[in-house]
Amino acid sequence: MEQPFAVIDPRFKSFVLPNAPLLRIGEGFGWTEGPVWFGDQQCLLFSDVPNDRVMRWTPTGGVSVFRQPCGFENGHARDREGRLISCSHHDRCIRRTELDGSLTILADHYRGKRLNSPNDVAVMADGSVWFSDPPYGIQTDYEGGKQEPEVPPRLYRLDPSGDLDIAADDFDGPNGLCFSPDESRLYVTETGKQFDSDPVQHIRVFDVGADGRRLLNGRVFHKIHPGNADGIRCDSDGNLWSGAADGVHCLDPDGTLLGKILVPSLVSNLEFGGRNKSQLFLCAGQSLYTIAVNRRGARWP
Repeated sequence: MEQPFAVIDPRFKSFVLPNAPLLRIGEGFGWTEGPVWFGDQQCLLFSDVPNDRVMRWTPTGGVSVFRQPCGFENGHARDREGRLISCSHHDRCIRRTELDGSLTILADHYRGKRLNSPNDVAVMADGSVWFSDPPYGIQTDYEGGKQEPEVPPRLYRLDPSGDLDIAADDFDGPNGLCFSPDESRLYVTETGKQFDSDPVQHIRVFDVGADGRRLLNGRVFHKIHPGNADGIRCDSDGNLWSGAADGVHCLDPDGTLLGKILVPSLVSNLEFGGRNKSQLFLCAGQSLYTIAVNRRGARWP
């Protein structure tokens, strides 16, 4: 069996399994994004953004439609109460799916002006919701519909009290984000100026202040090549896994490239799930892939 990975650093040999195949478990989508694992329900939710729907995958039932229309949702996360938190491009908001299925808008304005098109989201243990707000979803009709931006691209923190604050405003296009296992770091992908000949594309890292509110010491962590980083996840050892043009890149906490999982299509986003959270789910263009790895996802289910 051809091995679907490339070892750059010898340490990566223990991260992957020679007998674990890369499996395509769904296809025929417009553009897959925003995977989130529900361990108690043994299912993965992910977005088919251009087709304005959220899909559901289970090991026994395969792929089905979870919600359509969905306001062209992109990124998703789960809060400590097990509720789905979603980023809507078209509706320009962060919203929560309650346990009874109803929807609650958590944030759609900042100081009287509409958000752009929230892209990705992460929830801290204290219940705060952090999300990126680039203009990508309102720049074309493909992923939400053309609308005029009212605020610059930013990273926001939504306090459990409902207060919305700017976490960082020095981005051209904040995109995917995730916390380190101990929440001392926040990683954010920068994919600014996508339609320019000289784009700004790399992964940044911030130290999280002791109060859990402030971001400090923002710096470039790694530049993905080929392509650029989009969705990212940490494993329980603090290694960062990122989508790339040739698959998934695994990075040491110091930014060293350890190895790659090679995928036929560009990987936009990924999620740990399955048994013991040691199964990687990959949103790759028009397909959904999965592969077992010898590492476990960092975040709670």
